[in-house]
Amino acid sequence: MKRLLVILYWAVATLLVAIVFTGMGYPFNEAFFISTLYLSGALAAVFFFPKVNFKNRRAGIKDTIFIVLGILVGEIVLFLMAHSYVSLYGKDGYMWISDIPEIPEIFTNPVYIALILTALATGAYFFESWLDRKRPEESSPVRFVSGRKPVSLPMDEILYVESNDSVTTVVATGDRRFKNTTPISHWEANLQPHFIRIHRSYLVNRQAVTGLDVDILYVGDTQLPISRKYKERVKDLGF
Repeated sequence: MKRLLVILYWAVATLLVAIVFTGMGYPFNEAFFISTLYLSGALAAVFFFPKVNFKNRRAGIKDTIFIVLGILVGEIVLFLMAHSYVSLYGKDGYMWISDIPEIPEIFTNPVYIALILTALATGAYFFESWLDRKRPEESSPVRFVSGRKPVSLPMDEILYVESNDSVTTVVATGDRRFKNTTPISHWEANLQPHFIRIHRSYLVNRQAVTGLDVDILYVGDTQLPISRKYKERVKDLGF
């Protein structure tokens, strides 16, 4: 069901973008065709940006710039090709160079393109986060690499994530531990709102919490420290 709802989101989002293009004078069928070209950029943003690692800040910024430029250039090329196609062949199937109308600025202005792609990708992020809260049993499995081997875990099997300098340990049910090099800040961004940060070194699954003391949080028999910075957040757990 969740996958169908996500598909529905993208369909509705594409329709809304198509409506914008109809206001620019395009027939609806052409507007809808052109609006689908935004999907590639938006989906690329949703896929690539969470993978940027800011452990090395300079490398993270560099990767972000390359992703943004790659998406924008790809989108502009797609728009130009689509605009030429619907202009040259859209009416009677014959190619007349003189019939090509002026290219709307929205097709080549990177600011406009970035705004629309940001709106689509951000909407998808918040919509999927909302679905995860409403239907946690359908949450996508968490995928990562540990010891050069791919790992896929249901979110509810992850108890907490522990950071120790450059090594992060994912502690799961059944006393399973998986080490990787992804920073805990990256884990926090990807696992919200199901996980809560309680310390610079600990990120805990809300459903795994079994008790709470003044400065200690319990996950089964395991005691994890709560730092002063995160005490107010921990109060929301209701213990």
